[in-house]
Amino acid sequence: MSVVTRFAPSPTGELHLGSAYSARIAWRRARDVGGTFLVRIEDIDIRRCRREYETAMLADLQWLGLAWDGEVRRQSDHFADYGRVMDRLDARGLVYPCFCTRADIAASTSAPHPTTMGPDGPLYPGTCRHLSNEERRHRIAAGVEHCMRFDSARAAEQVGPYSFFDETLGRIEGQPLLMGDFVIARKDTPTSYHLSVTVDDHLQGVTLVTRGIDLLPSTHVHALLQKLLGYAAPQYAHHPLLTDATGRRFAKRDRDLTIRALRDSGRTPAEVFQMIDGWSCATPVKG
Repeated sequence: MSVVTRFAPSPTGELHLGSAYSARIAWRRARDVGGTFLVRIEDIDIRRCRREYETAMLADLQWLGLAWDGEVRRQSDHFADYGRVMDRLDARGLVYPCFCTRADIAASTSAPHPTTMGPDGPLYPGTCRHLSNEERRHRIAAGVEHCMRFDSARAAEQVGPYSFFDETLGRIEGQPLLMGDFVIARKDTPTSYHLSVTVDDHLQGVTLVTRGIDLLPSTHVHALLQKLLGYAAPQYAHHPLLTDATGRRFAKRDRDLTIRALRDSGRTPAEVFQMIDGWSCATPVKG
């Protein structure tokens, strides 16, 4: 089976060293075996994503010599794909509207309320999961803003035990409740990161997902969705994060270390990769 990898940045800023490091891993894994390297633009956050950043990112990848295969898939062009999958999940009773504001959630997860913690902090307590269908219809008809959440406990009952494979960690047993009832469709768009990435990897035939170890908790969610939807599961290679000498990970706020800034300063692609190879990798991959 041919290897298909992908690099999927969000155009909310310029490409930085950490992203270039991640892109090169995916590119190299495909090129080493004559496989396919895809680029996908994850731009569902319509408030923060900007087309000029997308254009700049693609130009930076070309300048670095990380050429991709085929057309670039832009998620904002494929809301219909995600909508069809949402309909399938809804038909199985796995999604529900959530009318809670950020303030509501903060209040319900603060002391003295008992709180379940997840990888990113307190989990959503399921407040709107218990609303009646009549109450849901009433609020929607009244124009109350809402997102859609995924009923993880019900999904776990439908799926049963599941697992996914990571090259370093080996076979990992899925934890369907790890992220709680996560948002599966945002208030401003008919999808979310978790839904879009799962659908896109399936539609694009991705066989190997290379990404930072910080996204390992999300993989439990994506593997659960794959099992529910009958998708073939890719293999995973979660890599350590690139950090500076102090152990701080690179981010888009590091404007002096964006690829564009390095290009403008006279650096060559080879010198940029030398910089990347000279930095440390934090958060080693471990079970």
